[in-house]
Amino acid sequence: METIWFIIWGVLWGAYFILDGYDLGAGALMPFLAKDEYDRKKIFNSIGPFWDGNEVWLVTAGGVTFAAFPGTYATMFSALYTALMLVLFALIARGAGLAMREEAEKPSLRSLWDGFFFVGSFVAALLFGVFFANIFKGVPIDGEGVFHGNLFTLLNPYGLLGGLFFLVFFFTHGSIWLALKTDGDLGERAERAAKKFWMGLLVLAVLFLIFTAVATDVYDNYLANPALFILPVLAVAALLLSGLFIMKSDWFKAWFASAGFIFSTTLFGVIGIYPALLPSNLDPAFSRTIHNTASSPLTLKIMLGVVLVFVPIVIVYQAWVHKVFSGKAGGTHSGYHDGY
Repeated sequence: METIWFIIWGVLWGAYFILDGYDLGAGALMPFLAKDEYDRKKIFNSIGPFWDGNEVWLVTAGGVTFAAFPGTYATMFSALYTALMLVLFALIARGAGLAMREEAEKPSLRSLWDGFFFVGSFVAALLFGVFFANIFKGVPIDGEGVFHGNLFTLLNPYGLLGGLFFLVFFFTHGSIWLALKTDGDLGERAERAAKKFWMGLLVLAVLFLIFTAVATDVYDNYLANPALFILPVLAVAALLLSGLFIMKSDWFKAWFASAGFIFSTTLFGVIGIYPALLPSNLDPAFSRTIHNTASSPLTLKIMLGVVLVFVPIVIVYQAWVHKVFSGKAGGTHSGYHDGY
């Protein structure tokens, strides 16, 4: 049961990065792609019906960590408290910007909320990369779960490379989404941005794979079980396919290929640290694993039944929402609720 829940944990994070990734990317790109209020409204309207539903997957991933592996959750939210609170504040700022800008009548206040939206999106995207890169690398926790470091300990070269890598694949994913959902000058700028960011993402993906081999033990599981190399192969194939579709301006296929790259890359890292959820780089014996932090077998079985019932419902609902709002986003209405 512990292994099943470990896989579910990884899948939920992958789903979150796919869905919230495009609106984080779009938010972080807004100051660079939007030239006026009309463009900004288009960007807001392109993600407005979806972003809060997308964050359900973050809540679910966090809830699974708490319920299935409470020991890991306790260590993570004590040892890495500062970093995780910064992520939380960034997401709050992003949400506040989205919710409040249309309530502001003065252009200056609207610009302020736009700033919250941009900063929250940018910082969250960056810190997710730093956070997960450090998980892959291992964090300095001892046998009691005490963190021997501070926030700057996480800002090591590999952590920063992970942050940049995540940021650029969110940029790429978000610009593909905007190219798909908007038209006119904004759509053309998004198309050009997607092509440029994809080239940068290709370079960073190669660097990240190389430095992962040097700075982490992620590849150990793959060398022990060569069949697992299908995951990085799928990630490379999805990245190349997304580039092919981007160059052809086939944005629907490009988005799904980008989603495949994000999902397989997430699982590549997660499977690489198995059975650990929070590896220790002080001593592997100090790592928080699926074995020493899991809930009771009965709890895991009951939760599995709940997941098998409710997760498909969430998937069907979100698919329906995306179908209902599948058209191009408008920019002339006062809010995203009627921006289509």
